Amino acid sequence: MTSLFQILSLLLDIAWFFIVAHVIMSWLISFQVLNLHQQFVAQVWNMLNRILDPIYSRIRGFLPNMGGIDLAPLVALVGIMVIRIVLNNNAAAFY
Repeated sequence: MTSLFQILSLLLDIAWFFIVAHVIMSWLISFQVLNLHQQFVAQVWNMLNRILDPIYSRIRGFLPNMGGIDLAPLVALVGIMVIRIVLNNNAAAFY
């Protein structure tokens, strides 16, 4: 059961990294530090969008329209933290 706990923690860490990378990339693209005409940047951006859009679309379904401000990444990060807290508080069940 220890390995199940570690696998879940690893998956949460990977999801956290992808969301943070997506948020930072979106800021850099918005401020024109990164250019989507560069092939590598466009490939990474498309990969992150394909991975995270199914998660974000479900979250956006119940969030109110904020007029251009996307709170879906913040809600996803809070959700990951809640899951991590629940896992850590119930870690004894995995050992």
